[in-house]
Amino acid sequence: MSNREIVVDRLVKQYGEDVLAVDDISFNVRSGEIFGFLGPNGAGKSTTIKILTSLALPTSGRALVGGYNVVSEADQVRQIMGVALQDIGLDDLMKPGELLELQGELFGMRRSESKARSEELITLVGLTEAADRRVGTYSGGMRRRLDLALALVHRPEILFLDEPTTGLDPASRRDLWDEVKRLNRQFGITIFLTTQYLEEADQLSDTVAIINKGQIATIGSPSKLKAGVGRETINLSFNDQQTAVRAKDELGDFAEQIQIDRDTIRLYMSHAAESVPAVVRRLQESAFNPSSLTLTQPTLDDVFLQVTGKSLQPPEQEL
Repeated sequence: MSNREIVVDRLVKQYGEDVLAVDDISFNVRSGEIFGFLGPNGAGKSTTIKILTSLALPTSGRALVGGYNVVSEADQVRQIMGVALQDIGLDDLMKPGELLELQGELFGMRRSESKARSEELITLVGLTEAADRRVGTYSGGMRRRLDLALALVHRPEILFLDEPTTGLDPASRRDLWDEVKRLNRQFGITIFLTTQYLEEADQLSDTVAIINKGQIATIGSPSKLKAGVGRETINLSFNDQQTAVRAKDELGDFAEQIQIDRDTIRLYMSHAAESVPAVVRRLQESAFNPSSLTLTQPTLDDVFLQVTGKSLQPPEQEL
């Protein structure tokens, strides 16, 4: 009987002699939670999700999905999981019902059962009005919802979503967020989510793990991770990175911690609001004129920047 948990124990994946993509990582995903998995490009998150979905073999270590070993019990893993990968592979000439019925039959459903499940899922993901249209006419958001429906055909207990909202406009992205939360709340599905949108991870995830250079850099609830930063931030943006670097040297004695991200300086301080006048005065005396100044509470972006040294830049959205 599956338990809807994911257990990763000292997982390693090495390519050749020189590339250590995943370096001895361990974490647990509780049954019924949404687990956000973040990391910069090349950090190892894609390799990890490939191993967990039985698309790649680990070099060493162990991974259990729903109680099944992803190597020795890969067939059982595939029966209880659903996967919606970043690259959507849909036949543009088919209608959604045809795709969903085919998927159901591939999972061993009778034709009548797959047809009923197809109609149920089309309603579930909000595609009823477009059910008679060919997939080639669908927008990016509609294709994402159909891809999600395909991952749900066999009623999976664990769902892997690999950057499910990449390329969507903000409205479509939030619609998909609502759908993910509803699936988790209504059916108790464990959801493993990779994303390049920190706001998405913050809104959806019960637990967030950040992987960097093949290792887990930090893990915890979004609120706990943000509280760990513990300070307000003065953000100063300049016209170019060179100016920001010079301004950073002038402000080094102001902050408990100072970081630079392209053309923006971030000053981490316990009483940042009270320090704004002094910071502005110092900049004026040194002939530095920021293009913007903002005061913010800790965010997941601050956590990400703190543990990786860089911001997570989402891809450009589809227009």
